[in-house]
Amino acid sequence: MVFFVSKAVGGIPFLLFIMVDMKKNKPHILLTNDDGIRSPGLWAAASELSKIGYVTVAAPREQSSGMGRSLPSTSDGIIRKEQVQVNGQTWDVYAVGGSPAQAVLHGILEIIPHKPDLVVSGINYGENVGMGITISGTVGAAMEAAALGIPALAISLETETQYHLSHSEDIDFSTAGYFTAHFGRLLLKKKFFSGVDVVKVEVPTHATPETGWEVCRLSPSRYYDPMPTERASWDQPGPIWYKHSGGIEREPEDTDVHVLRTKKKIAVTPLNLDMTARVKFSEFENFLRK
Repeated sequence: MVFFVSKAVGGIPFLLFIMVDMKKNKPHILLTNDDGIRSPGLWAAASELSKIGYVTVAAPREQSSGMGRSLPSTSDGIIRKEQVQVNGQTWDVYAVGGSPAQAVLHGILEIIPHKPDLVVSGINYGENVGMGITISGTVGAAMEAAALGIPALAISLETETQYHLSHSEDIDFSTAGYFTAHFGRLLLKKKFFSGVDVVKVEVPTHATPETGWEVCRLSPSRYYDPMPTERASWDQPGPIWYKHSGGIEREPEDTDVHVLRTKKKIAVTPLNLDMTARVKFSEFENFLRK
């Protein structure tokens, strides 16, 4: 953008042309996901985040759900620039041949010329709660950013399992988009809380912008149970699928599952990369040695 500023030198007015890069006046947000570059959830997040910062999108070329924080050696790492329409504008975006965590690495190391102020992963088709979060590519991407010392937000929308690997237009991401920008704005304004590496946000299916949110811990339970594929022979394709576990009504009230499914509130969970068990080391050592 060019600004024209009137000045006077020795009583003679003249115009000073000042070139201003508007990108530098906004925080820089790297946006990724695990559902792939064509996911409507990704673009709902992009649309809302663009209101609070300059957004660069680097996301997996393919559907990459369930990859966790993996860095597969089989990924080709090819980066292709594509164009999409966001808020009526044409955006250059980057489709990465790799996992969500690899998309973050390529984004930070190759695509963005400087360290982003925030990394956002989502909006995911399906909630990421309980003990299964290490499976989630959405959370894994945020963890990879956090491991590089960058504040990270992982956000998911509660959906039925049949939508998890889809790009279905039947899913309304508008409220989840609102909360993506809401928590993104909070994390950009505030110094990241000591001891918190990733903020995980889960949005209920029928939430509105007026829905309340609550800070909670991870559920200690398994949220999904694995299911074998019915097939006549092991020679036939047979990927493992999953279903909701039972006992949601018995969840402790301070967990993400209870807040999301029973209270119908946005569940906000602070995560830490330090996975050391919270036990007394002396007692654990005695257990091993005796």
